[in-house]
Amino acid sequence: MTTDRRFARFNAGKSTVSDKPDVSPLTTRELPEGGMCLSAFVVLTEAGYPNWVVLGHLNPEAAWDHIGALDPERVEVHSKGWMIPSSHLLLKEPPQDAARRILWEQLELKGVPLSEPSVVSETYTPRRFPELPSHWDLEFIFRGEISTARLPKTPAWKELAFVDVSRTRKSEMARSHEDVLESAGFRFADEPADG
Repeated sequence: MTTDRRFARFNAGKSTVSDKPDVSPLTTRELPEGGMCLSAFVVLTEAGYPNWVVLGHLNPEAAWDHIGALDPERVEVHSKGWMIPSSHLLLKEPPQDAARRILWEQLELKGVPLSEPSVVSETYTPRRFPELPSHWDLEFIFRGEISTARLPKTPAWKELAFVDVSRTRKSEMARSHEDVLESAGFRFADEPADG
């Protein structure tokens, strides 16, 4: 029996079992049309205040192409709301290494214990462009805790603060990071009713 399923087994080169070109019909050779991202998020809460999360307004002058995989257009769009310290993974980078890289490059923090990641997979159509094909995200969400005294001031952010998510509206967030926080178990304030 031959299946008609398309698996997330990507390979455009040689097979890992035969050292010959991978011609298996079970292998996918192209990326999804709407794209696919592997990202790490570092959700730091304030010691004793589990709803207070370190969020920032990114500094457009910082090297976000290098520290967060954001091109200038994305920097401009996402500079207006709160963001979680995060980045796409580097090619072949383990998620744990990406989390440590985020801690150092974006927050200048070392030695912060982090949980093992929660892994979330979601497929969605971009809100701003509903005519585009679905995009696939694989998110590695790491949790940690720091004290107010360790809250850094770094050049990556115009503002970095502990934000009470339970008093924050989703519309105040950038880059769909409200979805990531909800996946991590946080609840936002209700949006005001239209009218």
